[in-house]
Amino acid sequence: MSELICITNRKLCREDFFERLKKITLSHPKSVILREKDLSVSEYIRLAEKAKKICDAENVKLILHNFTEAAFELNISSIHIPMPVLRGMNEEERKYFNTLGASCHTVSEAKEAESLGCTYITASNIYETDCKKGLKGKGTDFLNEVCRSVNLPVYALGGISPGKYSEVIKAGAKGACVMSGFMTCDNPELYIKQFRSKL
Repeated sequence: MSELICITNRKLCREDFFERLKKITLSHPKSVILREKDLSVSEYIRLAEKAKKICDAENVKLILHNFTEAAFELNISSIHIPMPVLRGMNEEERKYFNTLGASCHTVSEAKEAESLGCTYITASNIYETDCKKGLKGKGTDFLNEVCRSVNLPVYALGGISPGKYSEVIKAGAKGACVMSGFMTCDNPELYIKQFRSKL
């Protein structure tokens, strides 16, 4: 069964962020990555505390992003991190996490993430996306190469729409990570159904 992961960006929301998060969790994605890079550690911790309550209410896994200090503070064992942060963590820190994801942009990074104990990775950017204007998508051949290079679930990231979902699954991805669509769609429940109907 393929899987969708929601990546947050509260700046894209046209409504209260927590109201949007409630609607998203009601649609039951596999998990939510709380990616709010502009916050301080203390601000992120406060946001994560509220987000965890919302996710827990619908039994949706909350994955923190980048802020390992917040994970330790809140006793949350799921995190997604950039490769430079992963490389800087010691083995004890990495083993703290039951769910450890990394953002990979090359095959070599994917292999390195696996060797450092990641339980899943994202491969990006597969298609052109407004989040990275002007950066050409790497395409499904790149995605397939990443998927074949590791024994980990790989989630496609970058410009993934319902119409392109079946393409990334056929390329070997376990699922996809979506940010803009989840943050801006009129109805998250209908939005996620559009993805699932394409398989």
